[in-house]
Amino acid sequence: MPLVANSNLPAFKRLEIEGETIIPGDTALHQDIRELHIGLLNMMPDAALTATERQFFRLVGESNQIAQFYMHPFTLPELPRNAEGQEHVAQFYETFEQIKEKGLDALIITGANVTQCNLALEPFWKPLNDVIDWAYENVTSTLCSCLATHAVMQFRYGQSRKHLGFKRWGVYPHHLVNRDHPLVSGVNTRFDVPHSRFNNISREQFEAAGLHVLVESKEAGVHLAVSEDQFRIVFFQGHPEYDIISLLKEYKREIHHFINGVRTDYPPMPEYYFRRQIAAILEEYQQEVITAKAQGRAAPDLPEHLITAQLDNTWHDSAEAVLNNWIGKVYQLTNMDRKKPFQEGIDLSDPLGLNKA
Repeated sequence: MPLVANSNLPAFKRLEIEGETIIPGDTALHQDIRELHIGLLNMMPDAALTATERQFFRLVGESNQIAQFYMHPFTLPELPRNAEGQEHVAQFYETFEQIKEKGLDALIITGANVTQCNLALEPFWKPLNDVIDWAYENVTSTLCSCLATHAVMQFRYGQSRKHLGFKRWGVYPHHLVNRDHPLVSGVNTRFDVPHSRFNNISREQFEAAGLHVLVESKEAGVHLAVSEDQFRIVFFQGHPEYDIISLLKEYKREIHHFINGVRTDYPPMPEYYFRRQIAAILEEYQQEVITAKAQGRAAPDLPEHLITAQLDNTWHDSAEAVLNNWIGKVYQLTNMDRKKPFQEGIDLSDPLGLNKA
């Protein structure tokens, strides 16, 4: 069902141009169609702020649930932003106080760039924990992406992420560990997920906290897990929301860091992302860049026109299916009691009824 353009956020117009169904906010809505209000705590840096909006909005809007989706983006003032980012937030985002006053049916928390090994030392740590605590008591389900997963695991479950010693970066094959959970109903038993991170929460850590692992990769580790009650918190360690060019943009940024001396080594390619033909083009380009830098010449531009048309998206369908299942369960639970979805007729410790067998 469609997204409702409940603000002038440019993401709505961009998605409409891409072919997504967007209903103007002033359009009369059918009274028999349920509204779902979904928050997006966008903690991404300025360069990825609007792309992250579109990625998660798109996944929500592609859900086949009988509902009209109102998206409520907000962020944390403690996150550093440039003037353009601050203006975007001031013009189009709500505050956490406004979010609490209106209430939400579900919440998505994005990843973020960090500067500290210990997340508790980040300036956003306390405000983020306040959001997590509020959501746990007032929101039907919270979906955590990457860094948000690591923060919740440390804050709520005492499981701190471990540095891998390298960057886990690429598109990796995954398999279902639990085929019976409603979140993976109808999802392929094997599918790909992009990852981009230096840190990891292991399967042993999830299970030690009493959580349930649903999707895992032999190389990339756990991607999808759920809280002890099976649904209140959903954990992503990968990035199923990524666009087809997201990893290419990251790779290009790292190449620029090498050219500009921010990093001393030429970045490795994301794993299992580029076809052999593209890899050959990029290997040739790497030599041109290294030679130009050694000779004090300007580096050539990345030949993106030779690359983008040959990229494959092997993860979006599965991401769409999982998000559809998530929203479907939110819809089901909130319909049982519009104001207090967990209070009447639902076991707080097992809202999906999976532990009664």
